[in-house]
Amino acid sequence: MIYTIENEALKVQISDRGAEMMSIQTKDGTEYLWQGDEKYWGDRALNLFPYIARLTEGKYTLDGQTYHMDIHGFVKTSVLVPEEQKADRITLKLTQNEETLAQYPFDFIYRIRYELDGNRLGIVFSVTNSNDRTMYFGIGGHPGFFVPLEKGLSFEDYYLQFDEEKTPVRVGISPTCFVDGNDKEYPLAEGGRICLAHSLFDDDAIVLREMSKAVTIQSDKGTKAVRVEYPQMNYLGIWHMPHTDAPYVCIEPWSALPSRQDVVEDLSTQPGLVHLPAGQTYENRWVIQIS
Repeated sequence: MIYTIENEALKVQISDRGAEMMSIQTKDGTEYLWQGDEKYWGDRALNLFPYIARLTEGKYTLDGQTYHMDIHGFVKTSVLVPEEQKADRITLKLTQNEETLAQYPFDFIYRIRYELDGNRLGIVFSVTNSNDRTMYFGIGGHPGFFVPLEKGLSFEDYYLQFDEEKTPVRVGISPTCFVDGNDKEYPLAEGGRICLAHSLFDDDAIVLREMSKAVTIQSDKGTKAVRVEYPQMNYLGIWHMPHTDAPYVCIEPWSALPSRQDVVEDLSTQPGLVHLPAGQTYENRWVIQIS
């Protein structure tokens, strides 16, 4: 089922499958969200929980048991139910079930709230630990945005403008897309930007840490832009399908990283995961601003 929220500036459509955004349009009908062309990438805006990206051998351990989980966790393929809906906001919910427990042995309430405020779309991830023990997870977003955003412009006319002119660190990622420990400074171009080119993604995603907590997709030749703010996220993935001329860029705020190369992680000791005590609730809010 597709749900719609809207206000005077934006119309947003959300699927119950994965609570995935399907469309972000301004009132003139301009579409900003990537529309899932299978030639390049069939998804649009995945929500990631309880793991970010890949597990070594597709598995992890916990309390001496081994569990298997697909890339980015199970929310992306789960059907969420509406908990609250108003004209300009909606909350969708997932609780543990037989399928999730086979992959992730925790009782939980996962919520995602979408709320409009003018030209800003707030996205709030909420996780409640319904167990009598600590639970461990990563959480994040994976939305893609059209580039170019306007007719007559090219992919290379755009750049990613960070709010702060600081030098982030690029997380070392192996050719098989696992953390390899080879982190390096990633100097930005003058003014704190990354100029877009399809070849940027020949080695897959650019994953940054110690980065500015907001970035804008924009062009000096156009007027339309997308800004993503992620004040509580520790990492930022930037991606499109490698070795293609894909007309989109994913801006992916993450709380954690994939598995380390050749390490089948113990979920309780993997660095960077959220540790949520029994009975408590975790929230993480980020924002997409359309202009």
